[in-house]
Amino acid sequence: MSVEWRASSEPQIKSLAKSLAWSNPVAWWWGSLTLVSIANIAIWFVLYRQFGEHPATNLARSSSIWLMLVLCAGYVFGCAFRSLLPRADVQRICLVDHWLSSVVVGRSVATIAEVAFAAQWAILLYQLGGATGAETTLNAARAVVPLILIAECFSWYAVLTRNYLGNAIENSTWAVTFFVIGIGLCRLLPEFHGAVRWMLVLAIPCIAFYLAFLMTVDVPMYLARWRDDVACGRALLRPLEGLYDVSTRWIVTHDPAHWKGELAWMALYFSGAVWASLALCAFYSLESHLPSYRTEQAAISAPADASAVAHMSDWFSVTMPAKAEAK
Repeated sequence: MSVEWRASSEPQIKSLAKSLAWSNPVAWWWGSLTLVSIANIAIWFVLYRQFGEHPATNLARSSSIWLMLVLCAGYVFGCAFRSLLPRADVQRICLVDHWLSSVVVGRSVATIAEVAFAAQWAILLYQLGGATGAETTLNAARAVVPLILIAECFSWYAVLTRNYLGNAIENSTWAVTFFVIGIGLCRLLPEFHGAVRWMLVLAIPCIAFYLAFLMTVDVPMYLARWRDDVACGRALLRPLEGLYDVSTRWIVTHDPAHWKGELAWMALYFSGAVWASLALCAFYSLESHLPSYRTEQAAISAPADASAVAHMSDWFSVTMPAKAEAK
């Protein structure tokens, strides 16, 4: 951060309280994100006390639940960090003038959190697919993490070069991923009854809503920004240029006009998506009860395969730390 930039930021720090008065909608938005994040962290600790402090007698089951809790913590705490220090990556804007608000820090936290979230989905799908012998669901489980890793690459490309087309492709990849997840869950509907089926019935419309939001709001927004940049001839940064830029430059602004395009998706992302992560942990803990919710015909045709679940959990426990370090 340059001397000139530090000097220009001092008046902004002094006027933080004034510019974020409750008459400013950004203040309400930021306050809501903070409160929701605190509640989400509290819920995670409840889950930890329920499952983490009372490990299962089966060692493989205990380690797999621990893995889900760790992955959930990565997402819950990562999103809480991003809620407390909001920023818009390509625009380089933030609310708080601090190096933790830099894009390189925020994007790194986001990458780890989002890969952890994808891993949660993959493990749950593998659990349910292995328990039912549903090959469609197992294939969906195998596809989730690779797809999200591809999305993260496009996200970093957009951030470093300031090319919104990368964001459009990133969010389109998220849409493809959750379409695959939705197919995997739909395949499971004939396999279960009772509470498990109702959870699936609830999850599928939520995924449909998320897909609709991505394809009608999020992706078109980034495409429109990309077209505007092309029309005005905005120059892109080279990746190394961009890496220096995201590490040293951030613009503090509390102007609602600057945050207008970010308010909706951040509010949904840092609330609904985090609740989904917490729900995945709780749902995964029902593993030992799944046979009692199998439909009679499904239980006869496809007995549970617990070894497949343990194998998937072991794979993630080995590979996830390496992927996190790589990011």
